[in-house]
Amino acid sequence: MLLLAAFWPGLAGAVALGGLVGFLAGWPGGRAVPLALGGLAALVMLLALAQAVPGLPGLWLDGAALMLPLYLAGCAIGAMGNRTTDAGR
Repeated sequence: MLLLAAFWPGLAGAVALGGLVGFLAGWPGGRAVPLALGGLAALVMLLALAQAVPGLPGLWLDGAALMLPLYLAGCAIGAMGNRTTDAGR
């Protein structure tokens, strides 16, 4: 809860930035990029849960473990918005 209280501006910014990037870029053409990004998010989360990195770099890793999935979710929502409008055509 302390991380959420400290990182809420970054979390909100990650969703907003992801939505903008997803809207502008649209859906990726193949499956390799989403699978690689999902794997990276899972790896960062596993490292954070295992507390493999101590100290300040560990705090950065915890922040990345919180922000990366929200950024990717914002990208997906933005890409869906691009698909439903005429902006993607």
